[in-house]
Amino acid sequence: MDHGAMDHGTVAPTAPIASAAPQNEPAPSTTPMDRSTMDHGSMAGMAHAGMDMHGMKGMLGGYSMMRDASGTAWQPDSSPMWAIMGKRGDWSTMIHGYATLVYDKQGGPRGDDKTFVASMFMGMGQRQLGDGTLTLKAMGSLDPLMGKSGYPLLLATGETADGRTELVDRQHPHDAFMELSATYSHPLGRDLSGFIYLGLPGEPALGPATYMHRFSGVANPEAPISHHWLDSTHVTFGVATAGLVYKGLKLEGSIFTGREPDENRWNIERPRMDSWSVRATVNPTANLSAQVSHGFLKSPEGLHPDENVRRTSASVTWNLPLGDDRNWQSTFAWGRNDPSGGDHGHTTDAFLLDSAVQLGRWTVFGRAENVDKDELFGDEGGDPLAGRVFNVGKISLGGYHSIPIGKVALDLGGLASKYDLPRDIQPRYGSDPTSFMLFTRLRIVG
Repeated sequence: MDHGAMDHGTVAPTAPIASAAPQNEPAPSTTPMDRSTMDHGSMAGMAHAGMDMHGMKGMLGGYSMMRDASGTAWQPDSSPMWAIMGKRGDWSTMIHGYATLVYDKQGGPRGDDKTFVASMFMGMGQRQLGDGTLTLKAMGSLDPLMGKSGYPLLLATGETADGRTELVDRQHPHDAFMELSATYSHPLGRDLSGFIYLGLPGEPALGPATYMHRFSGVANPEAPISHHWLDSTHVTFGVATAGLVYKGLKLEGSIFTGREPDENRWNIERPRMDSWSVRATVNPTANLSAQVSHGFLKSPEGLHPDENVRRTSASVTWNLPLGDDRNWQSTFAWGRNDPSGGDHGHTTDAFLLDSAVQLGRWTVFGRAENVDKDELFGDEGGDPLAGRVFNVGKISLGGYHSIPIGKVALDLGGLASKYDLPRDIQPRYGSDPTSFMLFTRLRIVG
């Protein structure tokens, strides 16, 4: 089968092919399949353990490449994947990505509106090297074009726009260079392999698969307000990870640069390799993946250089193929930041539940979050709310309709968000703010 002509987004598992026709019955037809009648918009789930698409396999060992997510993180083997697969000599290749045009209206006194484009594009090449497997990845974004202040997002905190002030109620743009990495894995025995991952930038072994790289999260065009408790290290300038894979179990550790990317979004920053993390991941079935991780981040925020953070996270992602053009995935995640040595002396927690259901050309999605926020009003000064911790909640619901156009799909959708705010901050945010986004997204489907 020519997989290059198919949408690898979501093809349902097919029945085994018989090795021969039953006696006294005609042999199967050898007429080529007419792929022009296939819906390339998003078919559900080609995700069998051990399946090779154009020779590409699991990046870290002898498993299906469908398990690989961001960095060295795993997702369920049955997860959808949208990509164009290819073959160039000894190299197997994959290209995927999207660009999303968004009109964003955040409600309440601290809200704002903006029209912007968010994007992500990734290319991967893989080949055999000796007895092992070499995988190269490059991922980038044109997010810096939206401006250093990013886009309005109520209750979002983290990083800086200008190197002097914190971004509050706004989501920062991603860097132009999001990943440039090389991974080499080598079999060590039956069902056992070892691997080394190097990235500048890259992603350390900390937290769940990044929201941009899991089906339950990428459906929603807005970033989670829990991002800096769970997966903000997905763009890290300097990462080295080593680990072992045995069947559905992965143990790994990283050394990496703890400092978050600065306000200069077009450059590659100097690696410091001053932080560490460890992570254990298990995929007990094709539909389930769970991880627990812990890390030490040295001086992650440039505006608080004396502050270090210990981050702990645990997450479970469940995926269920429902048939052709149908898939359901949900992720539940918890993250904790425990700072020391700086202005933030409070341990804070974040909880996230996101889910997306694809039903043919329609996809509906939702996200619920509960987060302890201590940067909404700054750290010091005359504001009586400065430095205080507030527990806030947010629920977003939305959906989109996909129109297949060859190897890409055009999504048309929208979402609305509501908030649960403590009484003390309601005079600043309003008692019942509502936010919404309208978006159109062009994404590669294969």
